Amino acid sequence: MSAGELRLELDELRRLESLAKHPRVQILLANEIRNVEAKLAKATEPSPEPLAAASAPAPAPAARPVLSYVTLGSFSWEQDNEKIRIYVSLEGVEQEKVETTFKPTSVDIKFHDVKGKNYRCAIPKLNKEIVPEKCKVVVKPTRVVVTLFKGSKGNWLDLHFKEDKFKPNMDKEKDPMSGIMDLMKNMYEEGDEDMKRTIAKAWSDARSGKTTDSMSGLR
Repeated sequence: MSAGELRLELDELRRLESLAKHPRVQILLANEIRNVEAKLAKATEPSPEPLAAASAPAPAPAARPVLSYVTLGSFSWEQDNEKIRIYVSLEGVEQEKVETTFKPTSVDIKFHDVKGKNYRCAIPKLNKEIVPEKCKVVVKPTRVVVTLFKGSKGNWLDLHFKEDKFKPNMDKEKDPMSGIMDLMKNMYEEGDEDMKRTIAKAWSDARSGKTTDSMSGLR
């Protein structure tokens, strides 16, 4: 999406924000305005200067062997208020051949040379944040136990992050107004009859340039 299209979308969102009175609507629009402002800032960044050509090309580094992994998609887990334990059924694992990458919102564990194969267990986006430096992996005879320490105490409904259904789809291939339309559509579908009428009127007023208090019925 071009910078000009992003500016048009930003103007439209700010106009809607000026009409909104309901707290949830204000929060959703404010979040979307921040997203579009970030995209606009990135779109208007100056291109980096091209590097001067070197007098002689540097020798290419030796290619590292590409390892193949068998994905471990099936495992069990349990939790308490402070941590989560993941149980991976896998025999023949050696502790020193386990490679772990713990990040605040992701887990990637690789098991090398297990009966001639490499295995991998990864969660690219966790439900909530963890404390990477406290997490650990313990190898047992018939399984591997992965312990994740929660960033904040509480219950997790799932290991994996679930996308917020109120978050608009800002596919760059869509029309500039499509993200706003998706946002208003979700709010419209979730609301009662009064909300549907006020959202429809607010949208109509925003498109026509009116500045009346169209969403006062949401208070």
